[in-house]
Amino acid sequence: MHGFGRVLSVMAVGLVVMLTVVDAAEARRAGGGFGSRGSRTFSTAPVTRTAPTPAAPIERTMTPRQNAPNATNPTTQNRTANRPGFFNSFGGSMLGGLLMGGLFGMLLGHGFGGGIGFLGLLLQLGLIFLVVSLAMRFFGRGQRPAYSTPSPSAQSSASATAPASFRMPRIGEGLGASAAAASATASAAAGGGRTDEIGIEQRDRDRFEAMLKELQGAYAAEDYAALRRLTTPEAMSYLAEELGENATKGIRNEVRDVHLVQGDVAEAWNESGTDYATVAMRYESIDVMLDRATGRVVSGDAERPTEAVELWTFVRKAGGDWQVSAIQAVEE
Repeated sequence: MHGFGRVLSVMAVGLVVMLTVVDAAEARRAGGGFGSRGSRTFSTAPVTRTAPTPAAPIERTMTPRQNAPNATNPTTQNRTANRPGFFNSFGGSMLGGLLMGGLFGMLLGHGFGGGIGFLGLLLQLGLIFLVVSLAMRFFGRGQRPAYSTPSPSAQSSASATAPASFRMPRIGEGLGASAAAASATASAAAGGGRTDEIGIEQRDRDRFEAMLKELQGAYAAEDYAALRRLTTPEAMSYLAEELGENATKGIRNEVRDVHLVQGDVAEAWNESGTDYATVAMRYESIDVMLDRATGRVVSGDAERPTEAVELWTFVRKAGGDWQVSAIQAVEE
């Protein structure tokens, strides 16, 4: 039993390491957002009717995290940091010491189980659980949760703000004034986030749709000059890296017949003289991976369009043109 306990401990450590590697691999395959949203790079954009679920966080960015004041709510962060709790003080240190001591002891033939083997391991784990439970009760006695309920005025203010509707000419054309107002109200209820602070106009929305198609076409054609014109240098660097990886693998991505189905402006703002607009877009396209030498379809369906929902962030300097600065996938 003593030898079995040591083998079991080694297997447990190996399993933890293996799961960590698998999780990292899954994260790479799943991907995430890239680029920059200025000071809101690490904050979650409001959900909209087009993207009713949060987008993937931006994982690849050159924006320092400390320069993103909206990444976390300072009030919530302070409440969390100042909230007393067992795992934030003595109890956390004690539990960590017991577990680490027991793990190293098991690897060396001591600690958990000791001389009485596997049954001793279970007994000591039970005793540790009991001690931790009693300590948590002791340290948690008389403490109140440090949470507060938003005031009615704050709630009404939050519900009053809404992302602007990204209405393309072919979507909702012919609606009367009352129907259009109802559609805007529904979009606001679905969004419930920040408002349009800079006044996105129809010509901006038209440009966003055009850039969706232009960027997809430039990426598929591996047109670096067009990509540099359409994107910020940072976003361009990530796209160029992906194209380089495809070339190394002997494949290329073909994207065609791009059709915007629906869109909403999640939020638009200005900081340091630069306009930002994060737009949720649901679009269809033929998206396949091809063998560079033979043109054979490696993955995807060359006959049937697939649908994707993404958040694209556009940025422009004063008097300049819009450029794509970030792209985030949205889970449906």
